[in-house]
Amino acid sequence: MTVQLGDTAPDFTQDSTEGPISLHAYLGDSWGVLFSHPADFTPVCTTELGAVARLKGEFDKRNVKVLGLSVDPLESHNVWAADIKETQGCALNFPLIADKDRTVSDLYGMIHPNANDTLTVRSVFIIGPDKKVKLTLTYPASTGRNFQEILRVIDSLQLTAKHKVATPADWQQGDDCIIVPAVTNEQAKTLFPGGFTEVKPYLRTVKQPGS
Repeated sequence: MTVQLGDTAPDFTQDSTEGPISLHAYLGDSWGVLFSHPADFTPVCTTELGAVARLKGEFDKRNVKVLGLSVDPLESHNVWAADIKETQGCALNFPLIADKDRTVSDLYGMIHPNANDTLTVRSVFIIGPDKKVKLTLTYPASTGRNFQEILRVIDSLQLTAKHKVATPADWQQGDDCIIVPAVTNEQAKTLFPGGFTEVKPYLRTVKQPGS
Protein backbone atom coordinates (compact mmCIF):
# COMPACT_ATOMS: atom_id res chain seq x y z
CA MET A 1 0.00 0.00 0.00
CA THR A 2 1.21 3.51 -0.80
CA VAL A 3 0.03 6.32 1.46
CA GLN A 4 -0.18 9.59 -0.43
CA LEU A 5 -0.69 13.22 0.54
CA GLY A 6 -4.32 13.93 1.33
CA ASP A 7 -5.12 10.32 2.18
CA THR A 8 -6.66 9.54 5.54
CA ALA A 9 -3.85 8.09 7.65
CA PRO A 10 -4.62 4.37 8.06
CA ASP A 11 -5.82 3.66 11.58
CA PHE A 12 -4.34 0.83 13.60
CA THR A 13 -4.07 -0.57 17.11
CA GLN A 14 -0.65 -1.84 18.14
CA ASP A 15 1.42 -2.34 21.29
CA SER A 16 3.95 0.31 22.27
CA THR A 17 6.32 1.21 25.08
CA GLU A 18 3.45 3.26 26.57
CA GLY A 19 0.76 0.60 26.17
CA PRO A 20 -1.60 -0.19 23.27
CA ILE A 21 -1.94 2.67 20.78
CA SER A 22 -4.97 3.23 18.54
CA LEU A 23 -3.69 5.90 16.19
CA HIS A 24 -6.76 8.04 15.54
CA ALA A 25 -7.92 7.95 19.16
CA TYR A 26 -4.39 8.64 20.39
CA LEU A 27 -3.97 11.69 18.17
CA GLY A 28 -7.36 13.15 19.01
CA ASP A 29 -7.31 16.81 17.90
CA SER A 30 -3.51 16.92 17.76
CA TRP A 31 -1.10 16.80 14.88
CA GLY A 32 1.00 13.66 14.63
CA VAL A 33 4.40 12.50 13.43
CA LEU A 34 4.84 8.79 12.78
CA PHE A 35 8.39 7.77 11.95
CA SER A 36 9.86 4.31 11.42
CA HIS A 37 13.21 2.71 12.20
CA PRO A 38 14.84 -0.23 10.39
CA ALA A 39 15.49 -2.18 13.60
CA ASP A 40 16.21 -1.94 17.32
CA PHE A 41 19.80 -1.60 18.52
CA THR A 42 20.93 0.14 15.35
CA PRO A 43 23.27 3.12 15.72
CA VAL A 44 21.56 5.75 13.57
CA CYS A 45 18.13 4.97 15.05
CA THR A 46 19.51 5.31 18.56
CA THR A 47 20.70 8.85 17.81
CA GLU A 48 17.39 9.75 16.15
CA LEU A 49 15.26 8.62 19.08
CA GLY A 50 17.49 10.57 21.43
CA ALA A 51 17.20 13.67 19.23
CA VAL A 52 13.38 13.47 19.21
CA ALA A 53 13.28 12.93 22.97
CA ARG A 54 15.32 16.12 23.45
CA LEU A 55 12.92 17.99 21.15
CA LYS A 56 9.76 16.73 22.87
CA GLY A 57 9.01 20.21 24.24
CA GLU A 58 9.16 21.69 20.74
CA PHE A 59 6.67 19.14 19.45
CA ASP A 60 4.43 19.67 22.50
CA LYS A 61 4.18 23.42 22.00
CA ARG A 62 3.10 22.82 18.41
CA ASN A 63 0.39 20.36 19.61
CA VAL A 64 2.17 17.46 17.89
CA LYS A 65 2.23 13.89 19.20
CA VAL A 66 5.23 11.84 18.08
CA LEU A 67 5.27 8.06 17.59
CA GLY A 68 8.28 5.96 16.65
CA LEU A 69 8.02 2.48 15.17
CA SER A 70 10.24 -0.55 14.67
CA VAL A 71 9.41 -4.08 13.55
CA ASP A 72 11.02 -5.58 16.66
CA PRO A 73 8.94 -6.81 19.64
CA LEU A 74 8.05 -4.80 22.72
CA GLU A 75 10.53 -6.66 24.95
CA SER A 76 13.34 -5.57 22.65
CA HIS A 77 12.06 -1.95 22.65
CA ASN A 78 12.15 -1.82 26.44
CA VAL A 79 15.79 -2.97 26.57
CA TRP A 80 16.73 -0.59 23.76
CA ALA A 81 15.10 2.31 25.65
CA ALA A 82 17.68 1.85 28.41
CA ASP A 83 20.48 2.08 25.84
CA ILE A 84 18.97 5.25 24.38
CA LYS A 85 18.88 6.89 27.81
CA GLU A 86 22.45 5.83 28.55
CA THR A 87 24.02 6.86 25.24
CA GLN A 88 21.92 9.90 24.29
CA GLY A 89 21.46 11.46 27.72
CA CYS A 90 17.68 11.60 27.38
CA ALA A 91 15.10 8.93 28.14
CA LEU A 92 12.48 7.91 25.61
CA ASN A 93 9.47 10.14 26.33
CA PHE A 94 7.06 9.19 23.55
CA PRO A 95 5.62 5.85 22.39
CA LEU A 96 7.74 3.45 20.36
CA ILE A 97 5.40 1.09 18.50
CA ALA A 98 6.24 -2.61 18.41
CA ASP A 99 5.24 -3.66 14.90
CA LYS A 100 6.42 -7.27 15.13
CA ASP A 101 3.71 -8.54 12.76
CA ARG A 102 4.39 -5.62 10.33
CA THR A 103 0.74 -4.52 10.37
CA VAL A 104 1.59 -0.82 10.46
CA SER A 105 4.61 -1.18 8.18
CA ASP A 106 2.44 -2.80 5.51
CA LEU A 107 -0.40 -0.29 5.94
CA TYR A 108 1.98 2.62 5.41
CA GLY A 109 4.28 1.05 2.81
CA MET A 110 7.30 1.33 5.09
CA ILE A 111 9.02 -1.76 3.71
CA HIS A 112 10.65 -1.26 0.32
CA PRO A 113 11.62 -4.73 -0.98
CA ASN A 114 14.30 -3.46 -3.33
CA ALA A 115 16.06 -1.83 -0.37
CA ASN A 116 15.40 -4.59 2.18
CA ASP A 117 12.50 -7.03 2.27
CA THR A 118 12.23 -7.26 6.06
CA LEU A 119 13.32 -3.91 7.52
CA THR A 120 11.42 -0.64 7.39
CA VAL A 121 13.04 2.32 5.64
CA ARG A 122 13.23 5.64 7.52
CA SER A 123 9.71 6.87 6.78
CA VAL A 124 8.11 10.03 8.15
CA PHE A 125 4.41 10.82 8.03
CA ILE A 126 3.02 14.12 9.31
CA ILE A 127 -0.69 13.79 10.05
CA GLY A 128 -3.08 16.71 10.58
CA PRO A 129 -5.87 16.96 13.17
CA ASP A 130 -8.24 15.93 10.37
CA LYS A 131 -6.27 12.63 10.18
CA LYS A 132 -5.12 13.46 6.66
CA VAL A 133 -1.51 12.87 5.64
CA LYS A 134 0.18 16.24 5.14
CA LEU A 135 3.75 15.13 4.39
CA THR A 136 5.66 11.96 3.59
CA LEU A 137 9.44 11.56 3.60
CA THR A 138 11.53 8.48 2.92
CA TYR A 139 15.19 8.21 3.87
CA PRO A 140 17.54 5.28 3.26
CA ALA A 141 18.54 3.26 6.30
CA SER A 142 22.03 4.80 6.24
CA THR A 143 20.93 8.43 6.62
CA GLY A 144 19.66 9.95 9.86
CA ARG A 145 16.83 12.43 9.68
CA ASN A 146 17.00 16.16 10.36
CA PHE A 147 14.27 16.75 12.94
CA GLN A 148 14.77 20.51 12.86
CA GLU A 149 13.58 20.30 9.25
CA ILE A 150 10.54 18.31 10.34
CA LEU A 151 9.71 21.01 12.90
CA ARG A 152 10.16 23.65 10.16
CA VAL A 153 7.71 21.79 7.93
CA ILE A 154 5.20 21.54 10.77
CA ASP A 155 5.46 25.31 11.30
CA SER A 156 4.77 25.83 7.61
CA LEU A 157 1.87 23.36 7.54
CA GLN A 158 0.22 24.92 10.58
CA LEU A 159 0.67 28.45 9.24
CA THR A 160 -0.62 27.68 5.76
CA ALA A 161 -3.60 25.77 7.17
CA LYS A 162 -4.76 29.00 8.86
CA HIS A 163 -3.81 31.64 6.29
CA LYS A 164 -3.94 31.88 2.49
CA VAL A 165 -0.18 31.81 2.13
CA ALA A 166 2.59 29.43 1.10
CA THR A 167 6.17 29.41 2.35
CA PRO A 168 9.14 29.94 0.00
CA ALA A 169 12.38 28.01 -0.27
CA ASP A 170 14.36 27.84 2.97
CA TRP A 171 11.58 29.62 4.88
CA GLN A 172 11.97 29.89 8.63
CA GLN A 173 9.50 31.02 11.30
CA GLY A 174 9.07 34.79 10.98
CA ASP A 175 10.21 35.09 7.35
CA ASP A 176 8.05 36.60 4.63
CA CYS A 177 5.49 34.34 2.98
CA ILE A 178 3.93 34.08 -0.48
CA ILE A 179 0.28 34.86 -1.17
CA VAL A 180 -1.35 31.87 -2.86
CA PRO A 181 -2.31 32.42 -6.54
CA ALA A 182 -6.03 31.81 -5.88
CA VAL A 183 -6.18 35.10 -3.91
CA THR A 184 -6.73 38.16 -6.08
CA ASN A 185 -5.02 41.47 -5.35
CA GLU A 186 -8.32 42.91 -4.16
CA GLN A 187 -8.80 40.02 -1.77
CA ALA A 188 -5.19 40.31 -0.64
CA LYS A 189 -5.75 43.95 0.38
CA THR A 190 -8.45 42.76 2.76
CA LEU A 191 -6.65 39.67 3.98
CA PHE A 192 -3.33 41.46 4.48
CA PRO A 193 -4.12 45.06 5.45
CA GLY A 194 -0.46 45.71 6.26
CA GLY A 195 0.27 45.51 2.55
CA PHE A 196 2.17 43.15 0.30
CA THR A 197 4.83 43.30 -2.41
CA GLU A 198 4.04 42.28 -5.98
CA VAL A 199 7.30 40.97 -7.43
CA LYS A 200 5.45 39.43 -10.37
CA PRO A 201 1.69 39.03 -10.84
CA TYR A 202 2.11 35.41 -9.71
CA LEU A 203 4.69 36.14 -6.99
CA ARG A 204 3.49 38.34 -4.13
CA THR A 205 5.21 38.42 -0.78
CA VAL A 206 3.78 39.42 2.58
CA LYS A 207 4.97 39.47 6.14
CA GLN A 208 4.16 36.29 8.01
CA PRO A 209 0.59 36.54 9.30
CA GLY A 210 0.48 36.71 13.08
CA SER A 211 4.19 37.39 13.49
